[in-house]
Formats: sequence, structure tokens, C-alpha cells
Amino acid sequence: MIAGRAGEVLILTGPPGAGKSTIARSLATSCAVPAVHLHADDFWHAIKHGLIAPYLPESNEQNQVVLDAVASAARVYAKGGYFVVVDGIVGPWFLNRFRTIIDIPLHYIVLRPNAATALARAQARCSDGLKDADPIRDLHRQFANLRDLEGHAMDTTAQSVSVTLNTVREAVIMGTFRLP
Repeated sequence: MIAGRAGEVLILTGPPGAGKSTIARSLATSCAVPAVHLHADDFWHAIKHGLIAPYLPESNEQNQVVLDAVASAARVYAKGGYFVVVDGIVGPWFLNRFRTIIDIPLHYIVLRPNAATALARAQARCSDGLKDADPIRDLHRQFANLRDLEGHAMDTTAQSVSVTLNTVREAVIMGTFRLP
């Protein structure tokens, strides 16, 4: 259980199949403070006409708008006293969208199983999420080298959901992956 984290934002990210939604949902529902789970995919699904698949190079402008909307929603909820778990593909290339959230503690955790595990998990899920191998592998490669944020990655290849959940929970409590 996470206590005392109201007004903070956790960006829980990684490639498709990393377990972001499962962990985010469990984390938000088990908080001791009011909590919100912002599933970034819902913001893309809100686009009813003109959607460009977010993993395509020509989607950059759209993706910037969507991440601005996610960051804005996260800010409003956090300012309202909620612990906010943002669940989505938020690579370092999108972090500036969230860094503009002033005076709100921001945690950044990358769930990163190996590529084979991520692909197998993504393709096995029952939801209508991304299952095409090429974009999944490409997105996994994009998270392979986080440069100065490499310390924010957690190898979840062999972890159960409960172990990953407890590890993330403890990291948030300790502030292990809090951004400066």
C-alpha cells in the first residue's frame, strides 16, 4: 500500500507487453490515498477521426498533442490531491511533456522485460492492444538504451506480477526513481 504520495505522479512505462497496465491498475487500486490510473492508450482511442498509429514516424505531431493531454490530466489530478499513475509508452523523448508539471513530484519507472518476453506477453493478451511483432520489437529497441535514465529501468523478464508490483510500490515509497 502506498501512503503519503497524494499529489505525486508516477509514469509507468516500457514497451508493449511489459505489464504496465496490469501493474498500474493494481497499484492505483491498492493505494492508501486517493489514486488515479491514467491509461494513455485511452487518450489515443479518444481520437475518432484521423488517428495515425502512434508507433508510425508520421504520428509525432499527434503523439505530442496526446502526451500534452495526458500530462495536463495528470497535473490536474495531482494538484487535486490524487496519486496519479500514468500508464503508457512514455519514452525519454516524451518526458519534457511531463517535466513542465511544476512543483509536482514525478517518478519515472521503465518496466523492461527482454524482447522475447515482451513480444510473447503482448501477443498473448486478450485485449485489442498492439500484437504486431515489428512495431513491438521496434518499441522495445527504443527502450533498450535510456542513457542517463538507464537507472530507471527494471528488468521484469522473470518477475511475477506480484513481485513487480511490490518492487514498484517500494520504489515509489523510497523515491528511488523520482526525477529531479
